[in-house]
Amino acid sequence: MERDYIEFQDRSVAVAYMITFRCYGTWLHGDERGSVDRRFFNRYGSEMIRSDPKMRFTKIRMLKSAAFMLGRKERAVVEKAIREVCRVRGYSLIAINVRSNHVHIVVGNGGQPERIMDAFKAYATRALRAERLIGDTVRPWSRHGSTRYLWCDEHVDLAVEYVNNGQGEELPEFE
Repeated sequence: MERDYIEFQDRSVAVAYMITFRCYGTWLHGDERGSVDRRFFNRYGSEMIRSDPKMRFTKIRMLKSAAFMLGRKERAVVEKAIREVCRVRGYSLIAINVRSNHVHIVVGNGGQPERIMDAFKAYATRALRAERLIGDTVRPWSRHGSTRYLWCDEHVDLAVEYVNNGQGEELPEFE
């Protein structure tokens, strides 16, 4: 039996994180792409919430403002802001891809990934407001996001490949 070298590595400290956060209102429960509910459907290996047009319509009606999308100017400002966070806080930026409705970042382990993501979102929001690309009441980001732990160099390579080139394909497994 051939053993996977990964099982012999230290899994107590992640090498890096793949952080993803979405623009407000752009991927709601009931969407045909499926979704994850933190309370009931966020268990490893559990199914995603399936497509449900009625649920999606209900979620659209619950939005406090219009869905937010990033245009060319907004994407450039967001990327610059994230690079600034990394420079100021000493995070190792490995890959970044700012899309029209979400942002992917692969960043070296510089602390808790939730705090890193919060900093990215806060800097980006401030920068968008400073450039007058959004108003003071616009909520550009959805609540929280995804913080995937990357345990070895192979996982980092898979994440970088996905962030840079795999936006239409399935997200790789990092287990």
